[in-house]
Amino acid sequence: MLETFFSTYISSTIRFLFLLAPFFVVTMFLALTRGLPAAEKVSIIRRACISAFVLGLVLFFAGPLLFSAVGITLNSFRIGAGSLLFLTAISLVTSGTRNHATGLPEEDRDDIAVVPLAIPVMIGPATIGAILVYGAELKTAPEVIGGLLGLVSSLFILGVLLRLSGYLEKGLGKTGLNILSKISGLILSAMAAEIVLTGIAGFMAST
Repeated sequence: MLETFFSTYISSTIRFLFLLAPFFVVTMFLALTRGLPAAEKVSIIRRACISAFVLGLVLFFAGPLLFSAVGITLNSFRIGAGSLLFLTAISLVTSGTRNHATGLPEEDRDDIAVVPLAIPVMIGPATIGAILVYGAELKTAPEVIGGLLGLVSSLFILGVLLRLSGYLEKGLGKTGLNILSKISGLILSAMAAEIVLTGIAGFMAST
């Protein structure tokens, strides 16, 4: 059980971290909070991570109920969610931004912690689909606990990166952050391909 827990925890942390596209989120956070006091930035980071966790928690357990209610199979959803995630990965690789987050720095800046920072910058449509799939794939208690802790750990790491965003910008520059976003996009594309291929293989095996 411990081996299953730890393997699921490690893999889930890595998966969720790349799904969050941390360096893209850092770039957007810098643009959205430019000129704000440090204390306000810390508050925004805390509220954004908590909001993302609450949404992620709901999605993590909602997959089976949603699939049953809509009348679709997990394999069909794998193919759809993987395809959408692949489009997001292409957007990150080609332009350094997610296709659903274009122009967000011009949004109303009254309260950016939940919208647009948590949704859709951290958790966008493709990420929602992937979390639904990953949550539905975990069956045993050790796997579920490991997956949940992986989600928490990935958000904690993202929160640390956001706290260090000013130093990252100075050390890496906008070009460096953009390059890291593109690398994240490449890894996301591989994850998307795995989800789609798993869905296709499962669908063919069930027919």
